[in-house]
Amino acid sequence: MRIYRHYNDLPEDHRRGAIAIGNFDGVHRGHRKVINQAGKYSHEQGVPWGVLTFEPHPRMVFTPDEPPFRITPFHIKARHIEDMGVEFLVVLHFDNELAKITAEDFVEQVLVAGFDASYVVSGFNFKFGHKGAGDTKLLSQMGTDLGFTTNGIAEVIDDTGEIISSTRIRRYLADAKPRLAADLLGRWFEIEGRVSEGDQRGRTIGFPTANIELESNTRPAIGVYAIRAGIDRGPDTVWHDGVANLGYRPTFDGEKCQLEAHLFNFDEDIYGTHLRVALVEFIRPEQKFDGVEELTAQIKQDCSEAEKILADEIM
Repeated sequence: MRIYRHYNDLPEDHRRGAIAIGNFDGVHRGHRKVINQAGKYSHEQGVPWGVLTFEPHPRMVFTPDEPPFRITPFHIKARHIEDMGVEFLVVLHFDNELAKITAEDFVEQVLVAGFDASYVVSGFNFKFGHKGAGDTKLLSQMGTDLGFTTNGIAEVIDDTGEIISSTRIRRYLADAKPRLAADLLGRWFEIEGRVSEGDQRGRTIGFPTANIELESNTRPAIGVYAIRAGIDRGPDTVWHDGVANLGYRPTFDGEKCQLEAHLFNFDEDIYGTHLRVALVEFIRPEQKFDGVEELTAQIKQDCSEAEKILADEIM
């Protein structure tokens, strides 16, 4: 998948395409329906398949003091979009200047002059242009006049009768309900990053950990989880069962939030390795212990509980 940071001067083989447009934080089941609709048109009409998205998330510009909990930071979002088979991804830098562009100018300058789009698909609630004045109705009206077809995808409903949304996923993760979040995502929620060297305390008590510092806007519930950890091995990802603490390590007066993953039956040096950690089930809140012995006893219990949880899970 090609990634572009601008919409001007797209190569000819990526013009006249079928374009899915949206923020797509989470790339959840609802987002996938939108993106796949563009893919369906692409395959039927023999035109390129592309996605247009925005970084940073617009809410980070409009409410900088209350940035949103990002389900998928950009590099993760891009990977999930690529895995769907999308040919190219255009990422527009969202700032106050872009926010001032009228909806009509956005269509004419970006979708028509930039993409020369033949088909534009968005979610039912997608808004664009200055003060969110643009919507699927405006896209349809302007498409008729300017020569492209549009489709506004209806909301996707889950088994409970509720709309699948990024807002619900964020709430489930903040409420320590990763299974419910996974139902809406269509996969486990993951935290990923480079494994950094910690203070080696876990190794001294028999539970070595792979440590990942959290991005500032990743905010699942603090506590202990049963996990699946994926280690990159060339083009493949090898998964291992484990248990992880997500938090501040109050027993040792920790100050920064990080994820410490202990992998079962694993003893390899993976410092500097890219690690994906899927949160499967919440076990307990983080707590402060009176000493190392009490902490060690609790970790043993956590490992036992995680093993039971993961025994019946299929990755």
